[in-house]
Amino acid sequence: MIVKTYGSCIYGVNAITITVEVNVDTGVNFYLVGLPDSAVKESEQRIDSALKYFGYKIPGKKIIINMAPADIRKEGSAYDLTIALGILSASGQIKTPEIEKYIIMGELSLDGYVKPIKGVLPIAIEARKQGFKGIIIPKDNAREAAIVDDLIVYGVETIKDVIDFFNEGKSLEQTIVNTREEFYHSLNEYDFDFEDVKGQENTKRALEIAAAGGHNAILIGPPGSGKTMLAKRIPSILPPLTLHEALETTKIHSVAGKLGKNTSLISVRPFRAPHHTISDVALVGGGSNPQPGEISLAHNGVLFLDELPEFKRSVLEVMRQPLEERYVNISRSKMSVEYPASFMFIAAMNPCPCGYYNHPETECTCQPGAVQRYLNKISGPLMDRIDLHVEVIPVPFKDLSDKRKGEKSETIRKRVIAAREIQHQRFKNYKNIHCNAQMTTKMVNEYCVLNQECIDRLKMAMEKLGLSARAYDRILKVSRTIADLDNSENIEIQHLSEAINFRSLDRENWGK
Repeated sequence: MIVKTYGSCIYGVNAITITVEVNVDTGVNFYLVGLPDSAVKESEQRIDSALKYFGYKIPGKKIIINMAPADIRKEGSAYDLTIALGILSASGQIKTPEIEKYIIMGELSLDGYVKPIKGVLPIAIEARKQGFKGIIIPKDNAREAAIVDDLIVYGVETIKDVIDFFNEGKSLEQTIVNTREEFYHSLNEYDFDFEDVKGQENTKRALEIAAAGGHNAILIGPPGSGKTMLAKRIPSILPPLTLHEALETTKIHSVAGKLGKNTSLISVRPFRAPHHTISDVALVGGGSNPQPGEISLAHNGVLFLDELPEFKRSVLEVMRQPLEERYVNISRSKMSVEYPASFMFIAAMNPCPCGYYNHPETECTCQPGAVQRYLNKISGPLMDRIDLHVEVIPVPFKDLSDKRKGEKSETIRKRVIAAREIQHQRFKNYKNIHCNAQMTTKMVNEYCVLNQECIDRLKMAMEKLGLSARAYDRILKVSRTIADLDNSENIEIQHLSEAINFRSLDRENWGK
């Protein structure tokens, strides 16, 4: 007798439905075909133990299991429950008249308990798309799948729960999540707020500009000046996630297995801060079984690289294409997957090896040329993608001892949202252009028109400060964002002057 059960495999951040065909015939052997990896092949032992625990068994006959499509590699232990139900049904041990109406996934422990799996959200989305009635998954994953509307979600603890559901009609508890209520409930919950920051008004202003225009920024300052503290608060001033962005972000974290137990929907922008010892594969994604990297986990949020010059050169260079294209393509001999990677890049660094170059009180002890060699660890093409260079000055004691609270993140965020709305209207006819930082050279020429006074000021700045040619477009983009924050239709002299101040590393005398 041939029985079909249905599972799903993850391909990139999407799912593909897998048909598990089980045939029990005369003879003795166990065949598992359809490009299963070692973890799938080992399911026989887990299934055998789990079934015996509840009084069932794998029949001593010839069992052929085909996982179709047979040309797609099946990985992991999530097919245990799918295969086990197929064997029980094909061998006549249970009755399963409606088994083909459900996607069934879960890893089995030896005592029959169902363990959580990765990638449940894209699996649930694909199940609804394919017209399945429902999905049966581990209980710990149920809330994650339940955010998909028009799909019955059953979370189970043991394989006995599933057997009784099909064989005896015993009801399972349906998991229901109000997606919009869940989303809006925690939309504005942040652990860090700018009101806790003492002083640093210039840096806070720079980060507000960066958030308003989607600009990448680098914070340069001595140890203890507050670079990391400021960076951690950036998500609190970014515009809230839309429901579409939240679903997109949750899919990536689901595939990577980064969602917490009983988590349903990510409703705040992610903040990823990998250590400088990270490998290039861990940063951009990949591996023998491709997985999303840190830049994809930061999608719709912030990627923060602290101590930027300490990262390996090869690691930093692989970010160049994702920063420009906002996605990363992982190619292998038999497959190619694409992960989204639209993130705001924030970096922090000391100005020199000792950390005290340009410090107002402590003298730099670095050898001649050491500062420039330190900066040269960051390539020109990468620096070319960073719009704002922000010098972070140590906070004086009078500011540290001030008991007054700073401006709340909520207040700053309102200004950022207003500026983003202006940009949304400006770029509504352009595909994949949402903020000023994404403007092409042609768009810069169209939307960043300068009057004669501004042209003269920019010319003088580039000549007197020794600004490089790469700074030209960046200054214009940042000027446009500052004008948007002021709700100004045109770029005025004060907007341009402020933008020029944020090009520290482009000055010819920096580090000399």
